[in-house]
Amino acid sequence: MRNTGDFLVEIGTEELPPTALRSLMIAFGEKLVSGLDEARLTHGDSQTFASPRRLTVLVSDLARRQEGRKVEQKGPPIKVAFDDAGKATPAAIAFAKKCGVEVAELGRSDSDKGAWLTYESVETGRAAAELLPGLIEEALSTLPIPRRMRWGDGDAEFVRPVHWVVLLHGKKTIKSSVMGIDSGNKSRGHRVHSAGPVTIKSPGTYLDTLEKEGFVIADFERRREMVRAGVDAAAAKAGGHVVDGGSLYDEVAALVEWPVPVLGSFDERFLELPRETIISTLTGHQRYFPVADKKGALLPKFVAVANLASKDPDQVRAGNERVIRPRLADAAFFWDSDRQRTLESRQHNLREVIYQRGLGSLFEKGQRIAVIAASFASSLNHDGVHLARAAALAKCDLVTGMVGEFPGLQGTMGGYYAAADGEPTAVADAISEHYRPRFAGDGVPASRDGQLLAVADKLDTLAGIFSVGKKPSGNRDPFGLRRAALGVVRILIECGLDVDLKALIAVAVEAQPKGKHDNEDVAAELYEYVADRLRRYFLDRDPGLSAETFDAVMVRQPASLLDFGRRLAAVQTFTRLEQAAALAAANKRIVNILRKAGNPTELRVKKKLLKDDAELALFNALQGAQLKIEPRLAARSYAEVLNELADLRGPVDRFFDDVMVMTDDEALRNNRLALLGELRALFLNVADISRLSIGQACPHN
Repeated sequence: MRNTGDFLVEIGTEELPPTALRSLMIAFGEKLVSGLDEARLTHGDSQTFASPRRLTVLVSDLARRQEGRKVEQKGPPIKVAFDDAGKATPAAIAFAKKCGVEVAELGRSDSDKGAWLTYESVETGRAAAELLPGLIEEALSTLPIPRRMRWGDGDAEFVRPVHWVVLLHGKKTIKSSVMGIDSGNKSRGHRVHSAGPVTIKSPGTYLDTLEKEGFVIADFERRREMVRAGVDAAAAKAGGHVVDGGSLYDEVAALVEWPVPVLGSFDERFLELPRETIISTLTGHQRYFPVADKKGALLPKFVAVANLASKDPDQVRAGNERVIRPRLADAAFFWDSDRQRTLESRQHNLREVIYQRGLGSLFEKGQRIAVIAASFASSLNHDGVHLARAAALAKCDLVTGMVGEFPGLQGTMGGYYAAADGEPTAVADAISEHYRPRFAGDGVPASRDGQLLAVADKLDTLAGIFSVGKKPSGNRDPFGLRRAALGVVRILIECGLDVDLKALIAVAVEAQPKGKHDNEDVAAELYEYVADRLRRYFLDRDPGLSAETFDAVMVRQPASLLDFGRRLAAVQTFTRLEQAAALAAANKRIVNILRKAGNPTELRVKKKLLKDDAELALFNALQGAQLKIEPRLAARSYAEVLNELADLRGPVDRFFDDVMVMTDDEALRNNRLALLGELRALFLNVADISRLSIGQACPHN
């Protein structure tokens, strides 16, 4: 028998949550493979598969037994194990007996701390068949499942009830129990097309067997591609293309095991509805794919994906059309009825809706947003007339029938209703944009009023939740604060809004209802939180950026994120200079020297005490550099500042070669410490380059 064999585990369940299927599939594979590695079971490559009713991992060339390993047992010290005559003591005899050998067979280990008796043995590895069920249970127990459920009389818990388990190692079935279910080699096929259990003879035949006998495409990626290709082909047949396919391809692939596209249509009169309403109705409720023409205008067509190959496709098409008709009719009703009232008339309804305990109603939130937005506009010298109006109306669509039915259309419908009320285009646009970016990859607001309103809204949310002590912990973020903070970062940077973020945060915190919180503490904590998102933003955007480069700039806590970006770019450029390594090392050395001296801040350089040529040369170089960099600092030309400071390498190197800073003469010592303080301060105008590891640190002085 080969020492290895392909291994297959399939966990058969009731229908799994479609939005979580891909992540569950990937996590199951990663955690199981990690368990195999920890259990010392060697293996080849692994693959993961999933369908609505199964999670599967296939591992090639899995060892049938753990690798043996050497185990060293440590016994008593030599001086305790033997007496002066070299005879074994009871301690040595007892250790040998424990190891099952004679004292003469024991080894010896020497170290700086002494010598001990040792015994080295080889631990025989356990069979993979014994270990695998436990490793599978462990992997399943640690999957990212927010809520687990029980079924039947057992104690097993999983995201959905488990009904069958396939366990194969090579062609051999591993007989055991996983999640309370006896394992075997029998899978299950499609609920409609498959006649009964499907026997899997070996891991390598798994995919083909399920497809040919069970009418199941178990490979998630292949099934997704079949969905995409089929839907796109159907849309092209209708004379258009799919709108907003994206994540819907994933979700539909997680809903079907045998995908069959179906082209359907709806009444053209529904095209009078706002575009987003039609798309939301089709995609959100039914997972249908909208179709648009070459110009992007929606067609009265959609593509559904059935989970079977029907003998009567027209009946399937008619069924899907029948389902979507009342949905669109409901949307049309809300669209007509909502416009019977203006957004402004709905403001009093906001008073009746609690936003969050301790933070008042939605009406009060709107008032706070207006205050923050006004301060924002003032700092940018922006005319805030339309912004103020948009802030007053921004949340009014939350109490409309349409948004009540389609929450994802909040803001979007507000923009439509504002336009229908005759509000200025700038007001309607700002309202429709102020939730952006809604998700990763979403665009930022296009209009200036929309940008300012979006930041004000997000900062109010952040400041409010922080002030009532409900900031995120661990992976939990029920208020979407990480998304809100990243949205603030993206808008300020990508829209070029040069504003003092700290001051704006202070305004947002001050606007919150008075409570037990300390405004300064909350503002400081919130700035740190946004800074964490800023770190992620820059590191994700630029693979070449190091965390230490970011930290070197973050030490300065620049108020403007645009200013932060300029400093970051300047430091990245600086690290490529020939002088950078030496100057970074010198700054590290200065930090150490000043720290040992108690980080004096009150010292000033006295020119008359500069006795050494090297320290006088450094002093003159600093004076010249200061004059050159001041206008560049004012212009935020940080790359030019660091380029000027790079010329200090010569005087700095000479100073450390020729001058003893920590001399016994207190006056000289303090003067030299003051000189180093001035040198460090020049660099700190841009960043703390002592945090950069681009060269070997100099020895301490």
